[in-house]
Amino acid sequence: MAPSTMQSVWLVTEREIGSKLRSRAFVVSTLILLGIALAAVVWGGIAARTTQAVPVAVTSETAAAVANVEGVSATTAPSADAAIAMVKDGTALAAIVPADDPSSSYPYKIVAKDSYPETLVAMLSVSPEVQLLEESPQDQLLRYFVALGFGVVFLMAASMFGGTIAQSVVEEKQTRVVELLISAIPVRVLLAGKVLGNTILAMAQIVALAAIAVIGLALSGQTAALEGLGGPLVWFAVFFFFGFVLLASLFAAAGAMVSRQEDIGATTTPLTMLILAPYLLVIFFNDNPVVLTIMSYVPFSAPVAMPLRIYLGQVSWWEPLLSLAILIATCLAAILVGARIYENALLRMGARVTLKEALTR
Repeated sequence: MAPSTMQSVWLVTEREIGSKLRSRAFVVSTLILLGIALAAVVWGGIAARTTQAVPVAVTSETAAAVANVEGVSATTAPSADAAIAMVKDGTALAAIVPADDPSSSYPYKIVAKDSYPETLVAMLSVSPEVQLLEESPQDQLLRYFVALGFGVVFLMAASMFGGTIAQSVVEEKQTRVVELLISAIPVRVLLAGKVLGNTILAMAQIVALAAIAVIGLALSGQTAALEGLGGPLVWFAVFFFFGFVLLASLFAAAGAMVSRQEDIGATTTPLTMLILAPYLLVIFFNDNPVVLTIMSYVPFSAPVAMPLRIYLGQVSWWEPLLSLAILIATCLAAILVGARIYENALLRMGARVTLKEALTR
């Protein structure tokens, strides 16, 4: 009895996964990627533990608050204003001064310049009021690294797996293996299996990287970097899934349009640019709310921009849902277009098939 459509799709999926796992290059590159992620987390933990004492300005009334706290270097100022002035000129990271309301829960408060002094608050046995002299919703360096992390992961996974999908299609055309495959299963089933197999592998890499990052940060005590990352990581995985399916379908179609490995670049270069552009834009404009907002609704950049905006707290509850709906609609359209190109161009050998010929034939 002939296998059903779903069975056929799964057979192709298993074939794709098996061929990648048997590839030494794929296994080695994956281990290197995970190793780099682990090394980065370990280095961050070592750097965090070897930091110097936190410089704090205090007054005679508040000196007792840090008298027996390890890791704090306290300088006594003659007044609260003098202590705050030390924060403004950068001499102290924060100032501990008497609270404005003597009847408050704690008799003192912390005054910082532009970011919440998480390390200092964690060292204290109580959690006093924190006042910022300058409004700054997110630390600029941490914002940059979060943007870089989302951008690099999406760029590497999409370009690596997208390229291998296109190369696999061309290799099957060159060796005539594709003729044997489509004699047993429909062309669209073959495409679905290829996309699904590579999507599973890509998602497995994403999950492994996220696990290494979260566990490593937690074990190394880098709780500040973990704060607020849970939700954005989940949204990144969801957006990555649909964004990858979109790109994988188009890469398979691009591979079907040529018959030689040397010609792959001619059809895949535009797709590579679509992957590279969001990476560059989110690095250069991670502090520009207008650009990030526009990027979060563009299907090819939404998997990077929307999770970053969620992390920065710049979105309303409905924005990720609207962006995801746009991405899913675009993904479905890309699957239909990619399947048509793949079906029309797969058996054509010789000269490169033009986009017009692939769509209308």
